[in-house]
Amino acid sequence: MSGFAALRPVHRPTLLSALVRVHVPRLPRVIPHHKLGPNHRQSRSLPSTFAPLPSHSYRCFSHSSHRFHAKMVAEDFEAVLKGKYPGKSHASRVVDQIRKKDPKANGVLYLEGRMTKLLEDNDSPEPFRQRRYFYYLTGCNLPDCYFTYDIQSSKSTLFIPPIDPHDVIWSGLPTTIDEALKLYDVDDVKYTTEVNATLAHISSSNGTSTIYAINGQVSDHITFIGFENKDFALLKEAIEVSRVVKDEFEVAMIRKANYVSSLAHKAVVEKAKKASNERELEAVFLERCVAHGAKNMAYTPIVASGTAAATLHYITNVAPLAGKQNLLIDAGAEWDNYAADITRTFPLSGKFTKEGREIYDIVLKMQKETMAILKAGVAWEDAHILAHKIAIDGLLAIGILKGDKDEIFKARTSQAFFPHGLGHYLGMDTHDTGGNHNRQDPDVIFQNLRLRGQVPAGGVVTVEPGVYFCKFIIDPYLENPEHSKYIDADVLAKYWDVGGVRIEDNILVTETGYENLTTAIKEPAQLEALMAAS
Repeated sequence: MSGFAALRPVHRPTLLSALVRVHVPRLPRVIPHHKLGPNHRQSRSLPSTFAPLPSHSYRCFSHSSHRFHAKMVAEDFEAVLKGKYPGKSHASRVVDQIRKKDPKANGVLYLEGRMTKLLEDNDSPEPFRQRRYFYYLTGCNLPDCYFTYDIQSSKSTLFIPPIDPHDVIWSGLPTTIDEALKLYDVDDVKYTTEVNATLAHISSSNGTSTIYAINGQVSDHITFIGFENKDFALLKEAIEVSRVVKDEFEVAMIRKANYVSSLAHKAVVEKAKKASNERELEAVFLERCVAHGAKNMAYTPIVASGTAAATLHYITNVAPLAGKQNLLIDAGAEWDNYAADITRTFPLSGKFTKEGREIYDIVLKMQKETMAILKAGVAWEDAHILAHKIAIDGLLAIGILKGDKDEIFKARTSQAFFPHGLGHYLGMDTHDTGGNHNRQDPDVIFQNLRLRGQVPAGGVVTVEPGVYFCKFIIDPYLENPEHSKYIDADVLAKYWDVGGVRIEDNILVTETGYENLTTAIKEPAQLEALMAAS
């Protein structure tokens, strides 16, 4: 899913001078290429024209060196998911991150889950979405819960709501303490009525200690009496850094989300020729996901036909399909709070037009060649630059651009057609933590790049290049002599109806290359054949 929203922008006084420093852990050797299946690729060396980029520190944190098993193949994810979500392992990892900044850290990690909240002017609850910081340490998807982790004893305690006889009438019996102990990777489960007493007991036992909590996520009735220090910053930062590198269980969750979402994307292609409106194809996607157990979407689906595909986050999804060239669908389901984020573009008629196929081939080449350079330690900026250079080559070849390709790149004219970043981290959030997006970058080509710096092994990223024909974006370039000299307006006019093409897969970065977690078809011949068979 492409986009523009900022994530913790940082000041960069000179070009590429404040990239995030990522510690790339030494991980177990990955399984040989031939045993990883068709979606795995070994990385090629970075083209010599791209020099290594500098890296600088990120808030004194570095990515955890916990074990990550890159050898897990798609067939294994169901077996992995039969186990418990590794909350205690995550808590230990978070403590390690805190101690990198405060080696003597001692005390309690305190987190609250999402509380039940009513809709405005209504007595029905809002749709529930668990707080990701809480879930990362608990794996618990229940509302109105609390969590503590005693750093000294490594004891984790989950607090769940007690039985409310009135609620039982309407909602049935809640999860019991015994059930919660079986479901979640915690040492103890208590009722929420015991939170303050438990905190007081820990503080009296530990002496000088600190309570680590998240600002704005502490209920008014919670007291931290007895704790000498209260820190409302380190815990959130430590969790965000820890979340960048996924463990085996997290990768299995993303695999499952991709598996279900890929089935749904296939169904959309199959049904497209018989549909008359975007909303029908959105309904197809939602139905397939729910039918396969994924009731929640990772984000609002984008189902954009014709020129609407030039709007990156078009979510109206109600336009008629008649007379439109292509459909761009950007949609992904969640599996137990872990996201898939997949985009496919295909011809509504079942056959690409000449112009549509030319643009599709450019974007597919952008994606394949940028994925080919991915491996642990590769700077994301290099992949993004490579995507722009491939786009320039392609647009020169079909005549939309003209002139010297190096001059076009230097002028940043390609930004008119590829205005967003190459991709972002993916996990519990569609735009997951750790990206260090910098909207204030003085170089326009990086302002919408959601991921900065080196990508570690175990990181999951989206690779989603695109080429778009949006008049609102392109017209100012046509009016600016610094750019218009590189654009052939007459040739461009033939491509407005293409709208936009984006292709997006979810990629697990390994020490030696990458693995594509997305199985939805994308080769032009495959898409056309599937539509013909339908």
